Amino acid sequence: MHVPDGFINAPVSAVSGVVAAGAIAVSLRGARRELDERTAPLAGLVAAFIFAVQMLNFPVAAGTSGHLLGGALAAILVGPFTGVLCVSVVLLMQGILFADGGLTALGVNITDMAIVTTVVSYAVFRGLVKVLPRKRRSVTVAAFVSALLSVPAAAVAFTLFYAVGGTTDIAIGKVATAMIGVHVLIGIGEAAITALTVGAVIAVRPDLVHGARGLQQRLKLRVGGDLVDAPAAPAAPATPVAARTSHRKVWITGLVTSLVLAGFVSFYASASPDGLEKVAKDQGIDAKAKKHHTEDSPLAGYGVKDVSDARISGGLAGVIGVGITVVAGTGVFWAVRRRRTVDASPVNTSV
Repeated sequence: MHVPDGFINAPVSAVSGVVAAGAIAVSLRGARRELDERTAPLAGLVAAFIFAVQMLNFPVAAGTSGHLLGGALAAILVGPFTGVLCVSVVLLMQGILFADGGLTALGVNITDMAIVTTVVSYAVFRGLVKVLPRKRRSVTVAAFVSALLSVPAAAVAFTLFYAVGGTTDIAIGKVATAMIGVHVLIGIGEAAITALTVGAVIAVRPDLVHGARGLQQRLKLRVGGDLVDAPAAPAAPATPVAARTSHRKVWITGLVTSLVLAGFVSFYASASPDGLEKVAKDQGIDAKAKKHHTEDSPLAGYGVKDVSDARISGGLAGVIGVGITVVAGTGVFWAVRRRRTVDASPVNTSV
């Protein structure tokens, strides 16, 4: 789904850049309400995990592969505003360092892969958790469905971009049919990855999952023929040391998993073109594609330049990418968190 330079014309790319910049500005403000001392490091880890899993293309049809987009996963784990920022950080790292996704198309990619997927998936997710039983399993089910729908929604968004600013003269009906059809299949993989990841985190630390907050069903007591909420049972106080240790284990486990996926498992990913690449080649959308501005980057193409062994080259690139993304993401989210703390500090009115 990474749109290269040359697919969409300059005016539409510029407008999408303005839209993306505005959405990021809104998300930075919204993320202040979502992030705290526990979730700020988790958000950086979520960005790194999305980067790692996006390297794992899986086959979906003859000669076509797909990979995680990550909007639904990020929104459910750390919140919709923070989710937009997570995916945007990943796209920025991929575009600059790995020549994946055009730089002039960065606005298109952020709008499509970060904003559309996050907004659509989180809206569906919140609607489902309101009608499903208030159980942890319902969160996983809602995560599956919302992630499934987010991918064809992104395909529709690309089709609209192409309809307005496509650089080749291809019938929009053909583009829509091909894009939506293959991305429905990719959405199944997206849904499975999202549901498994959300379920795994809920099983260990449900309090860290943004989408699972407030879903505990209060015990009811019958008093005088009426059902009333039972008094909340006092929670066993956790020591600060124990809380930090538990959170640290989740973070370390997530980071190690990301490094293994990007540094080792990615070597076995499908080499077939992804959904957009396949459709672009088949339909002729790529006729005016341009070379990437950073195609000479030492990490272009997810390999380390001058390292001849493909396994080692790809593995090193994946590990470097995870490291850079987690550092950049954590830095951004800690800065947002600190800004929230500053905004919440009492104003000194003494003279």
